Amino acid sequence: MSGLPSVIITFRQRAAAAIQQGAAGILALVLKDSSVTNATERRVQGVEDIPAGLSADNSNYVKMALMGAPKEIRLILLSEKAADYVEAFNLLESIRFNVVAIPGIAAADVTAAGTWSKGMFETKDRKITAVLPNCATDHPAVINFATEDIEVGAKKYTASQFSARIAGIIAGLPLTVAPTFFPLPEVTNVPKMIKAQADAAVNAGKLILYHDGEKIKIARGVTSFVTVTESMGEDWKKIKLVRILNKTYHDVKSTIEDSYIGKVQNSYINKLLLVSAINAYFEQLEQDGVLDPGKNRAEIDVPAQRTYLKSILGESVVAGMTEQQIKEANTRDQVFLTAAERPLDAIEDVKLVVNL
Repeated sequence: MSGLPSVIITFRQRAAAAIQQGAAGILALVLKDSSVTNATERRVQGVEDIPAGLSADNSNYVKMALMGAPKEIRLILLSEKAADYVEAFNLLESIRFNVVAIPGIAAADVTAAGTWSKGMFETKDRKITAVLPNCATDHPAVINFATEDIEVGAKKYTASQFSARIAGIIAGLPLTVAPTFFPLPEVTNVPKMIKAQADAAVNAGKLILYHDGEKIKIARGVTSFVTVTESMGEDWKKIKLVRILNKTYHDVKSTIEDSYIGKVQNSYINKLLLVSAINAYFEQLEQDGVLDPGKNRAEIDVPAQRTYLKSILGESVVAGMTEQQIKEANTRDQVFLTAAERPLDAIEDVKLVVNL
């Protein structure tokens, strides 16, 4: 018998790491700069790692991103003469990151960046989050940052330029914290909005900065997703919940690939051990306040397994099998699992009735 219990340990370790500050937060930052001629990557963990040859603006973008305390920045540099960001997108597909921003991106390039982000999420199994300026993509892979004329002292930033700061905040937050009402003490002014205007922007899937009369903060941590479907519900509108779902997806996927696929016999017992390992991961996240206790469970997908068995054994044979026989049947190299997951949101709306 294989050593599958070690998979349970690996899952628990991943779950414990998931809630640490910045544990899910590798930030990719894409910049065009005169210091390079071809796409290149640099790793930045602190100000001391910022390449010396960067322009003053680009160096400032990296510093802004570091203010949010992401675990690491994967800095992608393109020639300032590059006509588009295709070279950067190709490089990003080969490296690991969770959040990406392209500070300074021109409006003409934003749509292509949004389309690429959706493709990474949907067709390439990379559950990423892209912070893009004025990008109404209607998809959880994109955060539509829509505040312009952001004043930081004497300097004024566009949404494109300030996306570095927003992306750094999101990448650095632990999974137990939402960006809603996150304060930006360095920001001295933003365009004024009344509450109705701010509500309308948020409902349209825009992440905005809002002056509450005392301080400037993120109004609500929303993605650009607004059109609920059968496959994607309300949860996909919230940055906090999307980060949890993305993190758990990648943790489970990578652990199965590293510790199970090609290494373990496809027996019923080993399927149960894998299910137990995934459930141990869920239980750890429940204990750490990331998932709602008692509402997260993996199990063998009996209907899917029954359908597959019909294709190899025939309908008449499968029709005479009990549910337990379906579970224990030999499914060759196929494993069919299903899971329910319920991430915990943060408190954002409080209604208090005061009786006199």
